[in-house]
Amino acid sequence: MDARTRIEQALGAAIADAEGPLCPPRLATAIRYAVFPGGARIRPQLVLAVAHACGDDVPAATDAAAASIELLHCASLVHDDLPCFDDAAIRRGKPSVHRAFGERLAVLAGDALIVLAFETLARGVATVPGRLAQLLLIVGRSVGMTDGIIAGQAWECEPRIVLADYHRAKTAALFAAATAAGAAAAGVDAEPWRGFGERLGEAYQIADDIRDVAATTEDLGKPIGQDQAHDRPSAARELGVHGALVRLEALVNDAVTSIPPCPGADDLRKLIRAEVLRLLPEELSQRVA
Repeated sequence: MDARTRIEQALGAAIADAEGPLCPPRLATAIRYAVFPGGARIRPQLVLAVAHACGDDVPAATDAAAASIELLHCASLVHDDLPCFDDAAIRRGKPSVHRAFGERLAVLAGDALIVLAFETLARGVATVPGRLAQLLLIVGRSVGMTDGIIAGQAWECEPRIVLADYHRAKTAALFAAATAAGAAAAGVDAEPWRGFGERLGEAYQIADDIRDVAATTEDLGKPIGQDQAHDRPSAARELGVHGALVRLEALVNDAVTSIPPCPGADDLRKLIRAEVLRLLPEELSQRVA
């Protein structure tokens, strides 16, 4: 079974568990709408890729970790799009959750997805309980108020923002969780994998900053020009597109060289380089190939 199929099946099972007969019907519909159809599923694919590189001896645990990370990502998108933050009209090429279901249900759907992420993780790792505590800490840290995605959103509410701190929390936190969770799900020490994920997450955020000024709404499935519209920190605005591309290439090189020794390291390096290039508009990807 390929990685994308594993991810979609794990997410489908998690959502089905939440859609019990006692769940308010519109909330259940909003949750499913927020998760399907998905985007590139980069973060859960990273969980699976790292686990595969490390042996992936308990696929059910890996699938649960991947689904958990993606559910948290989907929750963050629902909250990011709310009128109190970006007030985004579209997401993944369709109306954002608050536009489709109203602001109140969007807040609740985002909150429910966060809770469901931890339920999914606990349920899927039940056969290897010795790995659960580490996975819960990894995933919890990625959402938290110190250096998780909540902190990333909160930095937008501060009068002054350091770009590196903002990127570290806003985006790199979930990437670090994805690499660490993939290792932990496979039963190896997760901590050496965190730095790899952090570098990769910062690279992804820089690529996203570049796309915000160089791509089209049709390409992204969401509005462009949002960093300037909301006066948010952006590598493309701070460094220029050329400078951001240089920084992106350096981060990708740092990321692939920081991959800890493992049986699948070479395949993982090739995958990462290919995925990062795919994120950029074609004319720009050729400049960092």
